[in-house]
Amino acid sequence: MMPKRPAIFVDRDGTLIEEVNYLSRVEELRLFPFTSEAARLFKEGGYLVIVVTNQSGIGRNIYSEDDMHAIHVKIQAELGGAIDGFYFCPHLPCDGCDCRKPGLGMIEAACRDLEIDLSASWIVGDKAIDVETGQNAGIRTAFVLTGYGEKHRPHLRRLPDVIADNLLDAAYQMMEVKRSAK
Repeated sequence: MMPKRPAIFVDRDGTLIEEVNYLSRVEELRLFPFTSEAARLFKEGGYLVIVVTNQSGIGRNIYSEDDMHAIHVKIQAELGGAIDGFYFCPHLPCDGCDCRKPGLGMIEAACRDLEIDLSASWIVGDKAIDVETGQNAGIRTAFVLTGYGEKHRPHLRRLPDVIADNLLDAAYQMMEVKRSAK
C-alpha cells in the first residue's frame, strides 16, 4: 500500500483559470499567468493537485461532458501534467446530489481513487461554497480574491485559514503554514 499524501483540492473557474460564465470551448480557456508557478509550488511541497469543480452547465445542456473533458485536457497540457485528478459535478444546484460542493462527493471520490492524507490537505477556491466544502471535510481552507472572490468575501460564514490575492499568493501562504507547522 502506498503511503498517503496530502492534497490541494483546487476549484477550477476563477481560481485555477479565469472565470468565463459556463466555459464551454477550449478557445475560451485562459489560465491565470500565475497558475503554473502555483502548481509547481504545490508539487514541490509534496502535494497531489486535484481539481474539484461544479459544472452545472452540463446539467443545463449548455455544454457537454466531452466539451468539459477537452478543457481539462488543455489545462493538463498547459500545466505540464501537474494535475493528479479532475473531479466534477454535472448536476444542478436543485438536484440534491452528494457530489456538488459543499457536499463531499468529489473529495470522497478522490480519496477512494488516490491515497490522500486529508489531515494535511487543503482546498482553495474563490467562493464561500469552496471554504464551506473544506470545512465540511475537516481540511484547511484558502480563499482567493480572483474570480468571484471579491464578491463572495462578505458571504463567508466562517473565515478560511488563508485569504489570498490569487492562487500563487495562496500557495506561498499555504507553504508557509506547512513550514511553520514542522
